[in-house]
Amino acid sequence: MKSHSISPIRISPNGRYFVDPAGHPVFWLGDTQWELFRQYAPDTALKILRDRHVKGFNIILIMLTGVDTPRVDPSLPASFANLQGELPWIEEDPLRPNERYFNHVDTMIRLGEQTGQIFVVGVYHQWHAHIIPLEKARQWSCWVAKRYKDVPNLIWSMYPRASEAYIPVCREIAAGLQEGDGGAHMISVHPDPSVASSSFIHGEDWLDFNMIQTCVDYDQIQAAVSADYIRTPVKPVVMAEGGYEGLALNHLQTAREIRQQAYWTQLAGGHHVYGHNDAWRFPLNWADWLDSPGSRSLARFHEIFAALPGWWDLVPDPAILASGAGSGFALNATACSINGDWLLAYLSGPGQVSIRLDRLTAGRQAQATWINPASDERVMAGEFAAEGDRSFTSPDGWEDAVLRITSM
Repeated sequence: MKSHSISPIRISPNGRYFVDPAGHPVFWLGDTQWELFRQYAPDTALKILRDRHVKGFNIILIMLTGVDTPRVDPSLPASFANLQGELPWIEEDPLRPNERYFNHVDTMIRLGEQTGQIFVVGVYHQWHAHIIPLEKARQWSCWVAKRYKDVPNLIWSMYPRASEAYIPVCREIAAGLQEGDGGAHMISVHPDPSVASSSFIHGEDWLDFNMIQTCVDYDQIQAAVSADYIRTPVKPVVMAEGGYEGLALNHLQTAREIRQQAYWTQLAGGHHVYGHNDAWRFPLNWADWLDSPGSRSLARFHEIFAALPGWWDLVPDPAILASGAGSGFALNATACSINGDWLLAYLSGPGQVSIRLDRLTAGRQAQATWINPASDERVMAGEFAAEGDRSFTSPDGWEDAVLRITSM
């Protein structure tokens, strides 16, 4: 059942990252577009997807029925209509899906095929527990998976609370998905609101990779990703939802905070997902946030890693820092190639770090280069013997910095 025979990406043999059908590493860069199926017309959605494609975002996270709120008033609908006025279910019964709603979803999924992006589609949210109870969960997810069993660019997801009480419904959802598409697509769990899928369901055979949600507490990213990185069995870990760009929950995330989250994730051994708060809060204002500074910063993030000799060979290594590790929202992060021939250090703010050069084991000499993650400007930082500890100070005027040191 786990052949994932039509998927454009699969899990690497070592369980750390994703590969294409030919076995080539795929750099995961995600974007949350939760309302893409519900609050956008196809022409607008295509503009958004094309922008993201150009910037290197190859993964798009979407809620199948859109973002709803906990149902505190029984007189209110459990879900809201799409732009055409169509609800996902007839009389709020998931066993009676509204064909007109899903015809629109079909159109949007075809757009993703056109732009070459993979959609991570959530089919269940714990806010819908009252209308997708345990006894209906499998039949509902089976219907969805059967409808899209031949669509290659999909990964299935769900959004339970990270507690044992939700394990039965997660298992039913997963069983229905596998029954419906014959195991053609990968499955993950994106806990909401809670930190990590691994905290309660890591050992399930059907769970292909873990997901993390920190929301605005993104100072937890490094610890959460690191904890998943050392779990067994080994599975990729995706930092699926952190602090959104813009004002979210009374926290303002600028481009710098967006970069911090991405580098903390990647250097801890994970794979990152970005989001702009207005993409789902104010979908009609899509033109205002589409080319935001944070999205441009992550385009550079993608370019920087794509140019490395083998980003997939990076191994998290906090011991690289002899001093200057920082902590919390001022954390500095480091990783080294598995062969010991190059390393990266990310400084989340202006400052100085001391690097243990003996972590480079592939040569006696080394060369260092500063990279500005905001602009991709490069500054040479010298050549020296690959021994002892050496201090490096980020260039003047930079908000944050990447230091690459390579054996010679």
